[in-house]
Order: sequence, then structure tokens, then C-alpha cells
Amino acid sequence: MRTQERLIESARALLWERGYVGTSPKAILEHAGAGQGSMYHHFKGKSDLALTAIRRTCAELLGTAEALLCGPGTPYERIEAYLLRERDVLRGCPVGRLTMDPEIIASAELRAPVDETLDRLRERLAGTVEEGKERGQFPPHLDGEEIAATVLATVQGGYVLARASGSPAAFDTGVRGLLSLLRSDTDQVA
Repeated sequence: MRTQERLIESARALLWERGYVGTSPKAILEHAGAGQGSMYHHFKGKSDLALTAIRRTCAELLGTAEALLCGPGTPYERIEAYLLRERDVLRGCPVGRLTMDPEIIASAELRAPVDETLDRLRERLAGTVEEGKERGQFPPHLDGEEIAATVLATVQGGYVLARASGSPAAFDTGVRGLLSLLRSDTDQVA
């Protein structure tokens, strides 16, 4: 792997693990096994590298979600696939954790890819719900935007509760509860 790639991947890992403040240029260089001038050769500084890493993390998360939400199956099955996909629950969401970092939230530039990713994910989920309504698989009273917000809140809240308890059980319980509510709405249509 080229030095620039190692720096980006190291920044991604450290941002997820430590946040922006806890990720020093020295820590990135050590993690990447790169020389002292490497970061400044490829990037303007820590903020530029962090922005590149955040954009990549956001693109990866969105790509995974869109593959599931646009994949085969009914709208319910696609939402279910998104909710049940394999995750490292105890590490938290690599994008969601960025929203808890005061330095990232304070920077419009660093926050922008996070906001855009969450907005696009919410739009994709809402579209999936609306598709299900059009096909008669979800009842007409469901609001796609509200369900999308509920799905995101369940996932992000589930990460927080799982990390707090040290067990993925809280995440799994929230997901099962949300799916049972969506399933019961689906059953009412049939």
C-alpha cells in the first residue's frame, strides 16, 4: 500500500477509535509506519488528511447501505437487510461517532461529509418506505421521512446503548423491536 493510502487508512482507524482531538499527526504517522514529512508531502495538514479520511469513511458506509437498500427483495426485506447487516456494534458507527466529536462538529468543512451522508441515507430509507407504500406493502399512513429518521435513530441509539452496556444485546433488541413494528404495519396491509 502506498504511503498516502496508509496515511488515509490510519487516519480513518484513529478517528473512529480516538476522535479528532485524540488523533495527533504523530499517532497517524506511527500507525501508518510513515516518515515524519510524509503527511505534509501528501496533505496540507491534519485537517486535510482528516477530511479525506472522513469522506472515504462516509462513502464506504453509504455504499454499503445503498447496496442493501437498492438490492433485491421487498422494501421491508431491504430495510431488514440494512438493519441486520453485520456491524462491529461495540466499536460504534464510524460516521455516527464523528457526530460526537466537538472538533468535527465545530468545523463546517469536516462536518459536511457527515451531514451529507446522513441526509442521503435518510433519503434512501424514506424512498424505500415510499416504494413499499406504492406497492401496497406498507400502510398509506406511514410517513417515509419519519420512518427513515426512526431507523437512523434506532441504529445510532443502538450503538450508544451497546457501547454503554458492553454488549451488542441492546442494539439487537432495538433492531428487533423496530422490525416487529414495521412487520406489524406490513401485516396490516395484507
